[in-house]
Amino acid sequence: YIEKINQPTDVKNLNSEQLHVLADEASSTFAKAKQAGGHFGPNLGMVEATIALHYVFNSPTDKIVYDVSHQSYPH
Repeated sequence: YIEKINQPTDVKNLNSEQLHVLADEASSTFAKAKQAGGHFGPNLGMVEATIALHYVFNSPTDKIVYDVSHQSYPH
């Protein structure tokens, strides 16, 4: 489903099962990048939270502020 996400509102069109698949796809992407080196731990920890934020809130009208820039990569 990750290739179907072009804007935050696209997340709202997914059902619960599809949201889990999306989270797995995004986590897998960061896990592959982590193997090549770099600081990806905060990204992996924020995948599900970022999906939930976009599902619940009305981004970009509702602003989302991350306390560490690395956490915003899943967004």
